[in-house]
Amino acid sequence: MIDKPKPKLLDEMREQLQTRHYARSTTDTYVMWAKRFILFNGKRHPREMGQGEVEAWLTNLAVNEQVSASTQNQALAGVLFLYRDVLKMDIGNVDAVRARRGKKIPAVFSVDEVWRVLAAMQGQPRLAAMLMYGGGLRLMEAMSLRVKDIDFDQRTIAVHDGKGDKDRITLLPMALVEQMSKQIEVVKANMAVDVARGFGGATMPEALSRKYVNASRELGWQYVLPADHLIRSLDGKSMVRHHLHESVVQKAVRAAVRQAGVNKQAGCHTFRHSFATHALQNGMDIRTLQELMGHNDVRTTMGYLHVMVNAGTGDRSPLDALSVMRTQVYKY
Repeated sequence: MIDKPKPKLLDEMREQLQTRHYARSTTDTYVMWAKRFILFNGKRHPREMGQGEVEAWLTNLAVNEQVSASTQNQALAGVLFLYRDVLKMDIGNVDAVRARRGKKIPAVFSVDEVWRVLAAMQGQPRLAAMLMYGGGLRLMEAMSLRVKDIDFDQRTIAVHDGKGDKDRITLLPMALVEQMSKQIEVVKANMAVDVARGFGGATMPEALSRKYVNASRELGWQYVLPADHLIRSLDGKSMVRHHLHESVVQKAVRAAVRQAGVNKQAGCHTFRHSFATHALQNGMDIRTLQELMGHNDVRTTMGYLHVMVNAGTGDRSPLDALSVMRTQVYKY
């Protein structure tokens, strides 16, 4: 028997990330950062390096490349995964010059802007946008939804493997029930055609495909927002259907924002920000919102309090009060 050749380091890292059910985008990003780390150090093997090289690379990202704090943290997470989970090496506590974390207030749509943007969209991208706004989902959380995650009786959506590999329950808006029901009927019909043609159904994480051999052809495991074309499965044995690519929704949202005449730096994530802000304006308590958003720290959720303006509290600018006074004076 011929032994299977050991995969190259970055290929092995990719396999480990997939085995642990990391999102495809996260997998690609972590592998990219590992590759950049290796290239920065003259293509030396990571086993020959350690804490010092990692710290020097992270410092270079902050000082010379001037990346943001979130980007630097992402780079560190990728390289730590390489060392701890692939190479099984402990490189200790990394102490590098940290990128400056700017305090930014997220862009938020007004209720009128939400409707205008949605009115300029159609098809699956529009449904994805409504899920992001209606349940506070991130883009990839909406893309990754499967039929089994939708509970029409409880009117909830189960989000699996969200940011930080966390599961949570959020809202299925009543306004989406009929549309989601129709979408699932479309998914069911498409699945029947795929299976009849001998294809493998929906894409599945490798570990789950081994555990649930026939799950990929069951309705519950089909993506709510499927791609319109098939791709080859990871093992190369069949053609399968993945979810709608996130770039399709991103492009549709950008085009709709322009068409709606919304002059903000807005994108897919703006729907999630708007969900949180409008929920608070409508009286939702901060702890409930924290659970729906999947935030570890309530302080993250409280950040949305800073973008609440005229939230039905009667707050107004001093200039408005002055204008009222002047109007009363001139009235007499």
